Amino acid sequence: MELYLYHVVTEKSMQPGQVIIFDENHYNGIYNRVMTCKKILDGDHPVDELSKFINSNLDYWTARTYRELALEKVRKEKYTNYPSRMSCLYTSKTLSDAEMWAASFINSNRKVYQIVKLRTDGRTFNGDAYNIFDGTGDEEVNNKNADYYWANEPNRFGKEPLVETLIDGRIEVDEIIKDFS
Repeated sequence: MELYLYHVVTEKSMQPGQVIIFDENHYNGIYNRVMTCKKILDGDHPVDELSKFINSNLDYWTARTYRELALEKVRKEKYTNYPSRMSCLYTSKTLSDAEMWAASFINSNRKVYQIVKLRTDGRTFNGDAYNIFDGTGDEEVNNKNADYYWANEPNRFGKEPLVETLIDGRIEVDEIIKDFS
């Protein structure tokens, strides 16, 4: 079944008709940052622009790396029908939700290029971003928090869910809705 979703573009501009594939062999920027941080934590010290970027805020990236590794481990063990957070595109079901995410990114000084409308027939997962957590060195705690996220439990803040829709598979840019450049 074809599905239309919206994506806030933060890495580099997209073009109508552009096709992106996310699967077990095609990863996103989160994967690259997590694997670079993992190498640094494991004692390997790659000397490239990404490792310099990670090293500039290693505590921040360490917490995210522990989190994303736990989320991937639990997903592979219990939630195999869901897209990997490290091999997906983060999207919104509605344009108004995408606009809210764009404003949030802009307010946190994150570069936003566009909001695009996408078409996909890949797998989806509608998660509550409030259930995202800072990872720690405690694997058991990380795994418990990861299971809570994938199980889509009510967030601990008692708020309406802040939905992030993860999609994988073949994704095509249908149209540019808003250009911020």
